[in-house]
Amino acid sequence: MFGKILEYSAKPRLYAQSTGNFWDDEHISKGMLEEHLNPSRDAASRNHEFIGKSVDWISKIAPPSKYKRLLDLGCGPGLYAERFDKAGYCVTGMDFSRRSIAYAKEQLRLNSGSIEYHCQNYLEIDYKEQFDVITLIYCDYAALSNNDRKTLLRKVKQSLKPNGKFIFDVFMPSMRKNEASSWEYFGDGGFFSSEPHILLEATRQYDDNDKTELRQNIIITKEKVSCYNIWGHFFDKSTIEAELKGAGFVNFEFYGDVAGKEFSNDGESMCVVVVK
Repeated sequence: MFGKILEYSAKPRLYAQSTGNFWDDEHISKGMLEEHLNPSRDAASRNHEFIGKSVDWISKIAPPSKYKRLLDLGCGPGLYAERFDKAGYCVTGMDFSRRSIAYAKEQLRLNSGSIEYHCQNYLEIDYKEQFDVITLIYCDYAALSNNDRKTLLRKVKQSLKPNGKFIFDVFMPSMRKNEASSWEYFGDGGFFSSEPHILLEATRQYDDNDKTELRQNIIITKEKVSCYNIWGHFFDKSTIEAELKGAGFVNFEFYGDVAGKEFSNDGESMCVVVVK
């Protein structure tokens, strides 16, 4: 076990995989769902008041009367999808968390909505000009590697109808963290494990062309050591423009967030509205 701790504590190679599926772990996904459903927290999802404002804004720039079919990528438990449905869109939601999709489908059954949910990795979609709007909200784009972002943009372009809109947001360089590490003991269990455990946390920066950031969580229980690597990136206007143009997009607008805030070069986030 000590050898594993030393192995994981060393700075890993770029995009080293976690020891398990963070987003679909039986225990962690339970905590993630609780964070999604907490109406006041900006954790797994943004707070529910902001989500409402976001859906209202998207409904104005892409009204469902003209942009009927909407694909919500990384939909989680359906917080946006439900609101899009009520706003008048024909909604398809996609996420690879089984717990989140199960919750979303149960809410759909209870509330008699008309959303179509899929438990699937959105990098594997294969639609052909089926959607008027595609959303990817709460900076999921920034969690993808350079190659995966290229794959996503290619598949999004293929999935959009002519003049369709792709709406997504990313974190800007002001949100980059300094390298740091810490540890904490959870005697009664916690977010990462139901068992007593030690949590070693670290933020690491890489000097690759993508300026990648790693947020690493090493969990030590009595029986095993687990390691979860969460990779991230930060973007300014020029880097996003380069990626979009490289994918063949030429028409896009920038906002300060996915509720239509005015863009600022010094902001925390940036929303991009791309027109096919």
